[in-house]
Amino acid sequence: MIPFLTQHRQRWKTGAYSWHRLPWPNSGLGPAFTHLTEVGEFGSNPGALRMFKYVPARRNSALVVVLHGCAQTAASYDLGAGWSTLADRYGFVVLLPQQQISNNPSNGFNWFLPGDTERGKGEARSICDMIEMTIVEHGIDRRRVFITGLSAGGAMACVMLATYPELFAAGAVIAGLPFGTATTLNEALESMVHVRARSACEWGDLVRTASRHRGPWPRLSVWHGGADAVVKRENADQIVKQWIDVHGLGHEPALEEMVDGYPRRVWRNRMGADVIELYVIPGMAHGAPLATGSDEKHCGVPGAFLLDVGISSSYHIARFWGLTEHPRKLDWSFARWRRNSHSDAAASPAVARDAASKTELAKQSDAKRSLRGRSYGGAALIRLARWLRG
Repeated sequence: MIPFLTQHRQRWKTGAYSWHRLPWPNSGLGPAFTHLTEVGEFGSNPGALRMFKYVPARRNSALVVVLHGCAQTAASYDLGAGWSTLADRYGFVVLLPQQQISNNPSNGFNWFLPGDTERGKGEARSICDMIEMTIVEHGIDRRRVFITGLSAGGAMACVMLATYPELFAAGAVIAGLPFGTATTLNEALESMVHVRARSACEWGDLVRTASRHRGPWPRLSVWHGGADAVVKRENADQIVKQWIDVHGLGHEPALEEMVDGYPRRVWRNRMGADVIELYVIPGMAHGAPLATGSDEKHCGVPGAFLLDVGISSSYHIARFWGLTEHPRKLDWSFARWRRNSHSDAAASPAVARDAASKTELAKQSDAKRSLRGRSYGGAALIRLARWLRG
């Protein structure tokens, strides 16, 4: 027992601190757990869930909903996957629903029970109410709401994408299962280990009948370990099959490439936009892929079901969603354009003086006034861009 605990001391350490919601001793490993704020009232809460959130000091108008896995809490998964670190870096708000032991002995979301997975009912309704409250309270752009989860949280993310598709621009599922694969505990266990395969049309129909929504549908990022013995990796193929049918895409990927040493497959729509992506990490067990370190593409802390394999699923998911652009990059572009305008304006008088012509000087004065108008227009464009960004 002692050698086992020594070998896995990092996992036990992460779990112990997250369970008691104490600050992490080494602040260099990530944000302290106390940075999360619990919200007590957020609607009728038929699923009896808890709600936590993180609002960075410099925020923008995007929201990421993060669903933990079994035997985890909102705080432990947030620390391990690094979502609050990314929120500080890129400015989005993080919403973290949390399960309670009284609802599920494994502390995982009930992604397989009809009373918790149908629109307007149970845990799905509770999460929806949390999202709605956060949107209103923090001025979230409804076109920039995203959801992700690990394991049971990943399967629950599929539930939310199917039952409330109008809420989300995109989602991400890590080590999860397709929507509708199970309606009882026995079916859930069977799906995890043996995989319940269906045709693409059957999978797609389950999503289409979960709500009255008829599109556009959320984009999706899917991640799975190739050696996952808890939720077999073939479940990732079934998730992709389900959403390929929902989006009406071809079954063959449009792109296959290597990212940080791992294969990525991409399905695109007719406009050439990336709609679905799939990462299968060879040799990886059940958990979320991490890349720890100080690089911009690194974040998180290894622990139970949080596996440092050299690629950060959280970072690449945020990038797939379009959240990794620095908040003021657009302003910098307009500022550069304004500087160029002023440079052009400054160069023209010199040319006029060289010509030594009063007529030329008069014309140049008119040109300066015109260019000054352009710079004022640039300032207006900057104000418009800031307003659109929220």
